[in-house]
Amino acid sequence: MIIDIILPLSLIFIMFSLGLGLKVQDFKNIMNNPKAFIIGIVNQMIVLPIVAFLIVIIFNLPSNLAVGIMILSCCPGGVTSNILTKLAKGDTALSISCTAVASLLTVITLPLIVGFSVTYFMGNNAPPINIILLGLTMFVVSTMPVLLGLYINTKFVNVSNSFAPISNKISSFLFVIIVIGALASEWTLFIDNVHSLGPAIISLIFIMMLVGYNSSKLFGILDRQASTISIESGIQNGTVGIAIGNIILSTPEGLSVYSLPSGVYSILMYLVCLPAIFLFLKQK
Repeated sequence: MIIDIILPLSLIFIMFSLGLGLKVQDFKNIMNNPKAFIIGIVNQMIVLPIVAFLIVIIFNLPSNLAVGIMILSCCPGGVTSNILTKLAKGDTALSISCTAVASLLTVITLPLIVGFSVTYFMGNNAPPINIILLGLTMFVVSTMPVLLGLYINTKFVNVSNSFAPISNKISSFLFVIIVIGALASEWTLFIDNVHSLGPAIISLIFIMMLVGYNSSKLFGILDRQASTISIESGIQNGTVGIAIGNIILSTPEGLSVYSLPSGVYSILMYLVCLPAIFLFLKQK
């Protein structure tokens, strides 16, 4: 019961914190650089789930972990992708725009892809999925907090400026607690599957970062935007994946097994992304 309440509330606050960092101008930036934005969104919303599906098949993951990977692939980028973009001296405005729009579109895409994945991988053992209810849940825990944060940052700038640094620290703390909780509650399962789960997740991040960068260069995008799209394509909001996994299959103790890949991903992504950021900086 505590997990069922605390986990969604933590996600709501984290998404609200993301919204506090948004401005209407961020969305206007899309019109100034539509090609880079479109490439980023297509990679994140279409290419990523396809690549995740193929990786799950190739690595022959157990059905419950396969569903967890697919849940992760539907998640938008989070505050982490924006921070890593800034460290890589990428286009932060583009990163924020991609994150914001993907967070809004996820209300539609996540329930559809997750519904398909549960049926495909679990078969007769699939838990019942109410796609409409899942979409409404995504709206309440993801989209609505982002829009509320954007509204406050637009109408009450002074309040937003004073509270944003505090909210970012709280969000980072909640993120760490959620990830630790996800791994601790399913540690035995993690150990039993780390030989396949780890390589699959690292492959997903590595491939998507390569796809993000090379697809950008293919369409003539500058290095600064290409590195941004690479990070946006490879970095997802693991907190959303953990929360959705637990919403789909709530367990009496700890977190759902569907949340485990997102918890592992939230740690492994730094092992891939930090060296990539070093290469981006070296290029510049």
